[in-house]
Amino acid sequence: MSIHLPLDQMTLADKLEVMETLWADLSRSPADLPSPDWHRDVLQDRKHLVAEGQLKFLDWETAIAELRNEVRGNTPT
Repeated sequence: MSIHLPLDQMTLADKLEVMETLWADLSRSPADLPSPDWHRDVLQDRKHLVAEGQLKFLDWETAIAELRNEVRGNTPT
């Protein structure tokens, strides 16, 4: 199957929405998405930073909302 998207006509927000749709579909089957070993290492490092209070995680909805605001040129709240 060949997919053709009018990328040159799409806004950044349009492209991000397509990516979100693709990721939502792909993430329905996490076993089909193998992660390389370096992903584990990065996650362990970040977990350590969170435990030390040097980093905090955002829930998915908050992270996506912040990215959407940034793409639309809105200042973070």
